[in-house]
Amino acid sequence: MLSIEDIALVFARRGAEQYSGEPVTQLQHALQTAHLAEQSGADDELITAALLHDLGHLLQDLGDTPSLRGVDDVHQYAALPFLRGLFPDRVLGGISLHVDAKRYLCATRPGYHDALSDDSRRSLLLQGGVFTAPQATAFIARPGAVEAVQLRIWDDLAKAADARTPTLAHFMACAERCALVKR
Repeated sequence: MLSIEDIALVFARRGAEQYSGEPVTQLQHALQTAHLAEQSGADDELITAALLHDLGHLLQDLGDTPSLRGVDDVHQYAALPFLRGLFPDRVLGGISLHVDAKRYLCATRPGYHDALSDDSRRSLLLQGGVFTAPQATAFIARPGAVEAVQLRIWDDLAKAADARTPTLAHFMACAERCALVKR
C-alpha cells in the first residue's frame, strides 16, 4: 500500500511526463481534473478520485502512448492494489469505473465519441469499445457509476495547456482528509 507521501513522490518523479497525445503533463491533467471536481462542489473523496484516476499510468512503465502499439494499459485497475487500504471504496470506485464511464458516455451521449481525442478513441477500442444499450443500463445501475460519469466529464475537460490550478499539496490535503490511514 502506498502512503500519501508515496503518492506525492510518484507525481514528483513522473508527473512531468506527457499525458498521451495531449498538450498537458500527467501532473497537469491530474491537477486540472481535481480542480474541476473541487469547483463543482465535490467532496474530498471525489476530488481525490479525480486527482488519482490516472495514477495507474504512472505506476507502470509502458512507454509513450501504449495505445499506438495496441496496448491497453488497464490503468484504471493498476493503481488499486497500491491504494486499497489507504482510501475508502468510493475513491477506488471512481478510479476503477472512469474508463467504463467513457464507454457509457459514448453509448448514451450524442456527439461524445466524436469529441474524444485521438488517443482516447484508440484506447476506447482497446478497452472494449462503446457499450451496448444493455451494458450501458447495467453500468449506470452500479454503485458509484453516476459519480464516475461526472469524474469522466472532468477528465475530458482537463487537457488545457494553460489552465491554472491549485498545487499538488492542496489536493494531497484532500487525500489526507479522506485517507483511512492517518499519518
